[in-house]
Amino acid sequence: MNKSEIVNYIVSWLEKYCTNSFQKGYVVGISGGIDSALTSTLCALTGKKVLVVSLPLRQKKNEYERAAKHIEYLVNKYPNVSMLDIDLSSTFSELERTLPNYVAENKLAMANTRSRLRMTTLYAIGQSNQLLVAGTGNKIEDFGVGFFTKYGDGGVDVSPIADLTKTEVRTLSTYLQIDKSILQAEPTDGLWDEDGRTDENQIGANYPELEWAMAFNGNESILSEREKEVLAIYRKFNTANKHKMEAIPVCIIPSEYK
Repeated sequence: MNKSEIVNYIVSWLEKYCTNSFQKGYVVGISGGIDSALTSTLCALTGKKVLVVSLPLRQKKNEYERAAKHIEYLVNKYPNVSMLDIDLSSTFSELERTLPNYVAENKLAMANTRSRLRMTTLYAIGQSNQLLVAGTGNKIEDFGVGFFTKYGDGGVDVSPIADLTKTEVRTLSTYLQIDKSILQAEPTDGLWDEDGRTDENQIGANYPELEWAMAFNGNESILSEREKEVLAIYRKFNTANKHKMEAIPVCIIPSEYK
């Protein structure tokens, strides 16, 4: 993996896309995880205006502190980077009180609502500052298992790291000297305040296993039991989440009806 060439390519791609869109730069939500840390660093390297935003919403203390440390690092190192810290906890609580009880009590629905509230906020900030919203999804999440919220963290203007596996994200993050606390943190979507469950807890397989499953094209009869299990997990998520990973289905009206 040619780390410097890949970094330069992504940064150049971001520069050109922003210029061609007649926008001033990028806004990035910072979660305290490795994907948003890498994405925001790549955006900062463009020299364009970058606004990094912490959006705590009943967030775990360690996640918030990692995000704050990374934001401080970027602001101090890159003069084109500025920051905002917007606590959405009270806004989310008000929404919970407004919704019907059966919705507010549905844990998955409300977890996804958190993500959508954050993305709504990023778009409001972005539009007000002529900034594009930079997505932070990696290849496994965006095109493998669909592990993102539709119209939440999946609703973005550009996806600079969506062709990188989690392993490649980690490699580039190490190369760019992202803080070790972020590199070593267990991947999590940060949407479950009651138990702080990790991505592996929710999916049933870790990212190296999912990367293997995404690339697998061999003889299944010789696989170990765990490999068969991981392949089944991958295929289940991939199938169930197709609606997220493919273009919105459009009902095309036959020409003879028009």
